[in-house]
Amino acid sequence: MRSRTLFATCLILAAVTAAHADTTRVGSPDATGACVLPTRQIVRPAGDVLTFPGRPVDLALTPDGRFLFAKHNLGLLAVDVASWKVIATLRTAGASLHGLLVSRDGHRLYATDVGPAVRELTVDAAGTLAPARLLPLDKGAYGCGLALSADGARLYVCQNKLNSVAVIDLAAGAVVGHLPCGLAPYDIRLSPDGATAYVSNWGGRPPRPGDLTANSAGTQVVVDARGVAVGGTVSILDVAAQKELAQLDTGRHAADMALTRDGRLLYVANANDDTVTVIDTAARKARASILVRPEADTPYGSASNALCLSADERTLYVANGGNNAVAVVDVAGLMAARDQAKEENWSGWLLYGLPPGARAVRGFIPSGWYPGAVARFGETLFVANVKGFGSRAGTVPAGAARRVQAALGSLCKVPLPDQATLQRYTEQVMDECLVPRVMAAYEPKRPDQPPRPVPERFGEPSVFRHVIYVIKENRTYDQILGDCGRGESEPKLCQFGAAVTPNQHALTQKFVLLDNYYCNGINSADGHCWACEGNVTDHLEKSVGGYARNYDFGFDALTFSSSGFLWDNVLSHGLSFTSFGESANSKTDPKVPWSELYRRFTQTGAVEGVHFVNDIGIANLARHSVPGYPGWDLGIPDIIRADLFIKDMQRHAADANDPWSNLIIVYLPCDHTGGPPTARAQVADNDLAVGRIVDAVSHSRFWRDTVFFINEDDPQAGVDHIDGHRSPCYVASAYTKRGAVVSEFYNQTSVLHTIEQIFGCPPMNQMDAMAPLMGACFQDQLDLTPFEAVPNQIPLDEMPARRAALHGYAAKLAARVDRIDFSRPDQGTPADLDSLNRWIWHNARGWDEPYPADFAGAHGRGLKSRGLVPEDVAADDDD
Repeated sequence: MRSRTLFATCLILAAVTAAHADTTRVGSPDATGACVLPTRQIVRPAGDVLTFPGRPVDLALTPDGRFLFAKHNLGLLAVDVASWKVIATLRTAGASLHGLLVSRDGHRLYATDVGPAVRELTVDAAGTLAPARLLPLDKGAYGCGLALSADGARLYVCQNKLNSVAVIDLAAGAVVGHLPCGLAPYDIRLSPDGATAYVSNWGGRPPRPGDLTANSAGTQVVVDARGVAVGGTVSILDVAAQKELAQLDTGRHAADMALTRDGRLLYVANANDDTVTVIDTAARKARASILVRPEADTPYGSASNALCLSADERTLYVANGGNNAVAVVDVAGLMAARDQAKEENWSGWLLYGLPPGARAVRGFIPSGWYPGAVARFGETLFVANVKGFGSRAGTVPAGAARRVQAALGSLCKVPLPDQATLQRYTEQVMDECLVPRVMAAYEPKRPDQPPRPVPERFGEPSVFRHVIYVIKENRTYDQILGDCGRGESEPKLCQFGAAVTPNQHALTQKFVLLDNYYCNGINSADGHCWACEGNVTDHLEKSVGGYARNYDFGFDALTFSSSGFLWDNVLSHGLSFTSFGESANSKTDPKVPWSELYRRFTQTGAVEGVHFVNDIGIANLARHSVPGYPGWDLGIPDIIRADLFIKDMQRHAADANDPWSNLIIVYLPCDHTGGPPTARAQVADNDLAVGRIVDAVSHSRFWRDTVFFINEDDPQAGVDHIDGHRSPCYVASAYTKRGAVVSEFYNQTSVLHTIEQIFGCPPMNQMDAMAPLMGACFQDQLDLTPFEAVPNQIPLDEMPARRAALHGYAAKLAARVDRIDFSRPDQGTPADLDSLNRWIWHNARGWDEPYPADFAGAHGRGLKSRGLVPEDVAADDDD
């Protein structure tokens, strides 16, 4: 597993990729258990695999190893290890990032969820779970990691949002004290004698005078100039004195921990740095930082977030969420250094965990999508895969739903491999997690290459000087393009076809139709991160059980990847950047209703006297954002946004010496729907805005060297017959192919990788590096034919029926929708958002058209329990 061998493989891969189009599609597991993900990675987990609806984030075993418990976004489940079957399930109020613990006698289970309490449950001899009581935490708490005192009398709970550890007296069932710690405590371990506690501080240390800071769930955390949190520490605490003895630096997002039986070595997984910090507890020193990426020179993106030790404590197993694998790390040398207790014996353990002549990482065990917890009993490893097999839980053919919220989580039971098996596993992981493709993305540029639309290697010239990256909201491919009559399109699932979106349909006819393009994420919180960072941290991957810290839209510094944002990459390479509304919450000043804004604009072409005020949480983004261009506010029509952009562009175009920005991001959110007009009117407004922007640029002097990439931040609001992640993407330029269907696999990170390639910037992380470049969308011939915007066919001020006129099923859906807070993206419970999807479906397709509940998966079913039984659509009654 050496880099020079891998580089040779990369060259072969590059040649093969150039010769053969990659038309792989996302799908359910095949006969071998392999499943293609929206990242283009493949998962084929080792061992026995157990699947279930939900996203598991933590595991706990009974002391005898008979029963395994998992915490997931919908609740808790118990598994009989021998039969490998689920024997009990329990619905809860969701799941926090971390925190599941079995008592020493195996009769009690403790779990944190999104509420300010710890759930205590009984476990009987058959492994059945029964609620016992709720143990209250402090007001506003968000519980995470748990630890029990040796006598079982006290429970220690990380209060992640309150930056403290609560001490609960189990006899009294109440908080009786607090332990100090750093920011956002995640996990806690007690020394063998119970006198010392170790707490991983996911957010690091508190700020000091002069530090740059930004908000995270109400707390200021230390950030760098990009706005990315830099912290990660471990607090060493005197339990009796309730005093912090030391706070040691680790890597970013200090998460899960493992303590040796003698309490002398503590391992800390740093999810935002791909490292494991090794702490000598006696000396209170961080002795080593072990890099657990597939290769030492691969970029960030492994997301090492959970770990456990072998029985002899000579091997460490680390869950690499980004690699869909468990790293097997040889820590025998650390054990020896600890046993000899000499300072010089630690010197060989540097950043990469390299004792002389060896690499600490021995290999990798393949898991499901994003392993987020590991546990061991005897010679068996257990892995909880947060995203499992993707969005495949449901009842349509092959057991695969077609909506992104239908998560099919998985657990793996894997016999610990011998060296030969580990070698075979490692080769599989390197291949299926696209490590050669990642390395190939960094091949050096070649001299004297002619300009191309998409250069083959970064640093080679492109014909483009400007990229306009348009980010919209929440649509699947079939929702918009299901009626296009070309490619893989399903008219039965189309909601906003050519009559509503004539410009988007025209873009696919004038330029290219991409019918194999996917969003990587599932909602606006992770969707905008994928769209702008090409990666998602453990915060968002594990928060789907309830976004209690923050449902982020660019306002939580602990959400962002250590590799930064697309604009950081562009700016750091001497290029220019301008944002029109991305990750901005907006309001009108003075407050003006949608109808009045629309009236003024359509009658006068302006909204004089009204100012759009933005709140942007990322400092480097705020510095490059256009004042007065609104971001998220569904009370502002997108045609106003388009007009503001066009006037700015025309001002630059009027002066031949005026430099226009290289990267321009334009946010057009109104196809999210939920504002005053009908859903189809809002989608039509968004469509017209897109058409007018492309039209204006294509009639300007910039058209010759400008390319548009237009896509959605996520596909959560609809269904699709291929996969719920499949979404529209439009590519327009004077070098884009005309009238072609392009079926190559692309995704959101393909857009980022392609933009980076155009600008000569290296990929930021493993995810954008592995994403296929979108070269098949382009031709070498210049065609300056401009795009002509198509007038809207739906009145943009079409208003929904009065609520008083609705009855039965429609009235109940409307009541659900009316409770959703549209002042921020994607607010509301899963049931509320499912009701919104149904509301949109029926408003687009009619009340006699059954909602495709089978395609929607778990959250799209179960109407009786929510009081939403349709009166005349029996197919929707699916409890």
